[in-house]
Amino acid sequence: MTSPVRALWDAPPASPAPPRRVWRDWALVGVLAPLAVVEASVRPDVPWRWLWAVVLVALVPTLLWRRTRPLTMLAIAFVTGTVVGLATGAESELYTTAYFLLLLYAVFRWGSGRAMVLGGVLVAAGLALSFVTGTPTPGDLIGGIAVALTTSVLGLAFRWRSGARARELDHVRLREREQLARDLHDTVAHHVSAIAIQAQAGTAVAATDPDAAAAALRAIEGEATRTLQEMRAMVGVLRRAGEAELAPTPGLGDVRRLAQPAGTGPEVAVRLEGDVDAVPAPIAAVVFRLAQEAVTNARRHARNATRVDVDVRVDDAGVLLAAHDDGAPATDVTPGFGIAGMRERAALLGGTVEAGPAPGGGWTVTASLPRKGWTT
Repeated sequence: MTSPVRALWDAPPASPAPPRRVWRDWALVGVLAPLAVVEASVRPDVPWRWLWAVVLVALVPTLLWRRTRPLTMLAIAFVTGTVVGLATGAESELYTTAYFLLLLYAVFRWGSGRAMVLGGVLVAAGLALSFVTGTPTPGDLIGGIAVALTTSVLGLAFRWRSGARARELDHVRLREREQLARDLHDTVAHHVSAIAIQAQAGTAVAATDPDAAAAALRAIEGEATRTLQEMRAMVGVLRRAGEAELAPTPGLGDVRRLAQPAGTGPEVAVRLEGDVDAVPAPIAAVVFRLAQEAVTNARRHARNATRVDVDVRVDDAGVLLAAHDDGAPATDVTPGFGIAGMRERAALLGGTVEAGPAPGGGWTVTASLPRKGWTT
């Protein structure tokens, strides 16, 4: 087989999988069966009308399995109809027979590629056998082919639309997971790094300066409390808990909270310039996360650092963030999840993030968010 045909033959069933049975299926069976009997009673001109009515009533239940066994149900209906037509020498002229199109639609809507190919062959064979039971006019033949093709195309169209929507939802879920991963990394890494530094400082001075050790423990308690609050806020959002007290989205002014005096770890100095209030809340939240991650990386990886400067400038071009420490960079400068998350955040807003050793020593992280991305 050629490649396109093989690809169609090996195509899996529709995804997402259809429901096994819904109330509409029972409604169709409950309506079509009596309708076939009523039609046979009011159309005395139809040959073998009562026989065809009985056949149609017997075949109506195939609609209940048309999603889970589409090819099998189509084969049962078409083979039975063909056998009865050959035995009587006349095709069914009851309008109720049109419900066979629902079985054909089901094959192309939910069936596998193999089912679609075999179903198409089955319908084509049924059209060819119509010449045995009668002599169809060109108009009837063209009309039958057109109806079958239209039904098949509709099934394929709805199949493609459903698959496209499922892929779109998967993409949204993936982006949400990536967003959650970035938020968890930025929040937990920042606070845990602060806790680790405070614990190291407290351990170092515990024997000689109990007051300093107690201050370190209080700092650890504060960082742990803030970590728990932010984690509870995230869990509350994920669980859609209406009673959960959600933390507000961090703004650009919250970057000042990253400032810390020297003593337990390097001093962190923060400076904001420009019209801070003009920055939209979503952009400000991204800037805060970028600054938070830059400070976290400096505190965790910069050797012998004594100071971290965080400068945020808002101007007509956008927002420029620069974080620089005076320590010696780590020997392993392979970007981790933190740098990757920063670049992903900035890229979503049309910005960039650069990180690397500074010419005069230390390590610098620079993020640029252009104003054109503020509409996101």
